[in-house]
Amino acid sequence: MSQEIVVQLRNVTKRIGSKTIVDHLTFDVPRGEVFGFLGPNGAGKTTTIRMMVGLISMTEGQVLVNGIDVSRNFEQAMKHIGAIVENPELYKFLTGYQNLIHFARMMPGITKERIDEVVRLVKLENRIHDKVKTYSLGMRQRLGVAQAILHRPDVLILDEPTNGLDPEGIRELRDYLRQLARTEGTAIIVSSHLLSEMELMCDRVAIIQNGKLVNVQAMREMVQQQTDEARLVVFEVDEPQRAIHLLTDTVTVGEAAVTQEGVTLYLQREQIPNAIQQLVQGNVRIYSVKAASMTLEDKFLELTRGGQIV
Repeated sequence: MSQEIVVQLRNVTKRIGSKTIVDHLTFDVPRGEVFGFLGPNGAGKTTTIRMMVGLISMTEGQVLVNGIDVSRNFEQAMKHIGAIVENPELYKFLTGYQNLIHFARMMPGITKERIDEVVRLVKLENRIHDKVKTYSLGMRQRLGVAQAILHRPDVLILDEPTNGLDPEGIRELRDYLRQLARTEGTAIIVSSHLLSEMELMCDRVAIIQNGKLVNVQAMREMVQQQTDEARLVVFEVDEPQRAIHLLTDTVTVGEAAVTQEGVTLYLQREQIPNAIQQLVQGNVRIYSVKAASMTLEDKFLELTRGGQIV
């Protein structure tokens, strides 16, 4: 992944009357990164995205795209951005292909070959000449993505891009976005409520609450616990209660418990071999041992205190 910074937010703030909707957000997105933007309902995600694409003004702060200030040089900055904010805006009385032709006329250098290419990428070949009013919500979402990437933007901003997509469509979109970031170096910013999907898609995630940035972290760091911390370990054994009795002196945090998965307890990394040895010496049969990783959902709920709007 390139370290060339494509998108920069500097103290981006939005106030309406006495209420602060977005509060001094600052982060960077480099070329070739899929960047997740998460937060509870009402946290300020869509407001931030609207400011990034110039749909609403900032109270203070600055958004730079390839070094171009969105507020001062809007048209120049927009040449580098493709976006879907909430729902794709399409002409329903036109066909999908006519919609793409209409958009292509607004941007120089878009060829018929490029239009055909994006139609294939979003898998709309069989329906592209049908009127958009006959499309399902998922098909409109695909057409919106095709429209957003038509001019090969350096930045692609997607607000809830998986709305209306079936599981296969979600997976295809995820794979395409990863490919787009990897092969074309596009910086992709995605806001979504599907945390399990974001965990598979994103390289890095920012979480905001009440308009404030509470965490920006690489995905692999966010979902993995540090090696020197106690982590939840699950032992699948033949005699759970006996195993708990043997492991009582080994427990680091809380108490050992029997769950559907097995005997669970918190151990530090260096304690795991000793725990296994105790069970073996106590003639408890061990079928598996695994350390449970924290999911993005776990981390999100931890950082936002359950996602409440406070």
